[in-house]
Amino acid sequence: MNVLVINSGSSSIKYQLFAMPEAKVLAKGLLEKIGEETSALKHTAVEKGKEKKLEQKVADHKAGMSLIFSLLTDKEVGVISDMNEISGVGHRVVHGGEAFSNSTLITDETVKAIEACCEIAPLHNPAGLQGISACKEILKDVKMVAVFDTSFHQTIPDYAYMYAVPYEWYDKYKVRRYGFHGTSHKYVYGEFCKAANKPNANVIVCHLGNGASVTAVKEGKSVDTSMGLTPLEGLVMGTRSGDMDPAVPTFIMSKENMSAKDMDNVLNKKSGLLGVSCLSNDMRNLEEAAKSNTKAELAITMFCYRVKKYIGSYMAVLGHVDGIVFTGGIGENSPYIRGRILEGLDELGIKCDADKNSKARGCANFEKDNAPIKLYVIATDEEKAIAMDTYNIALK
Repeated sequence: MNVLVINSGSSSIKYQLFAMPEAKVLAKGLLEKIGEETSALKHTAVEKGKEKKLEQKVADHKAGMSLIFSLLTDKEVGVISDMNEISGVGHRVVHGGEAFSNSTLITDETVKAIEACCEIAPLHNPAGLQGISACKEILKDVKMVAVFDTSFHQTIPDYAYMYAVPYEWYDKYKVRRYGFHGTSHKYVYGEFCKAANKPNANVIVCHLGNGASVTAVKEGKSVDTSMGLTPLEGLVMGTRSGDMDPAVPTFIMSKENMSAKDMDNVLNKKSGLLGVSCLSNDMRNLEEAAKSNTKAELAITMFCYRVKKYIGSYMAVLGHVDGIVFTGGIGENSPYIRGRILEGLDELGIKCDADKNSKARGCANFEKDNAPIKLYVIATDEEKAIAMDTYNIALK
């Protein structure tokens, strides 16, 4: 029984094919630059150890899915004989609004509810819908499941998700905190509970990558998270500003004669690590540059400081903390950044063992012996989580 996991961007499709229920990866790939003159696809047949790269024009997502299916069934790099061997499809959907607190079977009603969220996720939900539509046209009656970035955070209480703005904004436009990276936070939390042998633990999960967020998980439920109505709120990120005085945008808009669209573009794509360093949004580049570049060092310091602040605030929210987990590209791969974030927190029971931290990879703890709070690196696997939800909801 095979499950195909699809993550559709506005001009890309990322995919993995899993054999279920063991969640074994059979094939994976990424199609980019859909709709441009030349699109690029990299496909890997995992067990065969074979890879194929294509460069050709791919007009839209339907054409993209057709190309992907042709490679999945290809004699050289294919892993299935025909499309009937695909039993289910799991789609990553960024925004489910208040309509979805769990992953769900995709029906006409589901599609309508996802469409209704396009206004608050204009860059992401339309892309997800394109992927769903393309798969429905090609695979016809195969069961499909939508897995939402926001659903894990639907347990956050109203006093934590509401903003202190006129209540009618919530009534009319559903302005509130939704949170994102929920699939990753939920998966990593579950892996921590298994690894530390602490079921229903209280955990602070730090998903640190180009997009970054922190979530407070109390006995398996998200009770607060750093991202808000959009993924712009919270931590300093690769190109996103994170938290700031709301008056800053309006002040600069008046000074620079900028439109709301212009400002939105700056805050999402030209701020964060890139904006402060004037150099790069890639933490690896900044770590190297910081040896001689004061702006790169400032960007790193701001990043680490903001994560530390959220850890402290979420310790207050949870009351008792069993563990802190680092995941995502930076969280999993930069012992230096993890150490910077946790520096000086010994009195709070957060005691980082520098030697363990330097070696921590995959799923590993790195707190000092007998420290009250466990510190873990856990590699996230959102695709596996989506495959498992699809299997459990549609096929089990």
